[in-house]
Amino acid sequence: MSLLASLSLPLVRKLDPEQAHKLAIDALMLGISVPFKRPADDPALATRALGMRFSNPIGIAAGFDKDARVLRPLARLGFGFVEAGTVTPRPQSGNPKPRLFRLVEDRAVINRMGFNNQGIDRFAVRLARLSRPLPSGRAGGAGVPVGANIGINKTGADPERDYPALVARVKPYVNYIVLNVSSPNTPGLRGLQDAARLKGILDAIAARHPERPPLLVKLAPDLEDDALPPIVEAAVAGGAQGLIINNTTLARPATLRSPYKGEAGGLSGRPLATRSTEMLRLVANLVAGRLALVSCGGIESGQDILTRIRLGADLVQVYSAFAYEGPALVARLKREMLQIMRAEGVETLDDVRGVDL
Repeated sequence: MSLLASLSLPLVRKLDPEQAHKLAIDALMLGISVPFKRPADDPALATRALGMRFSNPIGIAAGFDKDARVLRPLARLGFGFVEAGTVTPRPQSGNPKPRLFRLVEDRAVINRMGFNNQGIDRFAVRLARLSRPLPSGRAGGAGVPVGANIGINKTGADPERDYPALVARVKPYVNYIVLNVSSPNTPGLRGLQDAARLKGILDAIAARHPERPPLLVKLAPDLEDDALPPIVEAAVAGGAQGLIINNTTLARPATLRSPYKGEAGGLSGRPLATRSTEMLRLVANLVAGRLALVSCGGIESGQDILTRIRLGADLVQVYSAFAYEGPALVARLKREMLQIMRAEGVETLDDVRGVDL
């Protein structure tokens, strides 16, 4: 069924990208292309991070399921973990349309969505429903670890107030929480990555929530290399448990060919792979095992995933490749990982994590 859904993508791509995304969400809600039962993962792909076991290290990045509507269907496609959001305290419509662009020639996406979402109230209700036992007596939940990605509104925001309030709403229902302080589409948001400002937000969360799920901070690929050491130390000192590397980039590589390459917004997909990999190496050396690392950006193959794990990543996330390939992507990535691992005599991911640092 996942293969059939992926084969239909050429027709879907004739639609406006945002309409196609809505269609994908609706199809998942209806169970179209979703297996009735989640496929079992080979034990060789299992890993532990953030105090949890993951049957495979591949997650869906925030931005796909902004309103926590299809977490269970995504899990049944075979993802090892799923992340919803970014969600803000109040609903907001986001930036004017058009705001999402396919750069087909570059296997990339540009978005300037602007945290369009239905707000934390509806988001939390959906998470609560997901966590309840099902009427038949079967266990509820997505069946895999679930994360909530939280952000601030474009207007009227107070980060030291809003992030702790959002944590309060989601912490009963999720396995981890991500602070989005790195989207390029909310004015001033990236300034929250400043080490002192980030430490202040983390301290505000810690003061209100001494007990909470693991907390991760999502960083921008456009940070200067010399800005990374103080940010890493602020994350450690503030009690964060992990970092996600990276969000989308404002950079425009000279190699871009698409006529949409000049559109404003964050670029994701294949052109981000080089910077994402370089930044992972830098951060992994700085972290030295003190934080879990999630690598995101330009991941398209099983080899890409193993490369990131060899550079210290505990987990990875995909988005643009999923938009281009559809549900069949997940099975392909896992199949390629296993083929490489067996060819190289690698028994578990732990055997190769960080070996290329």
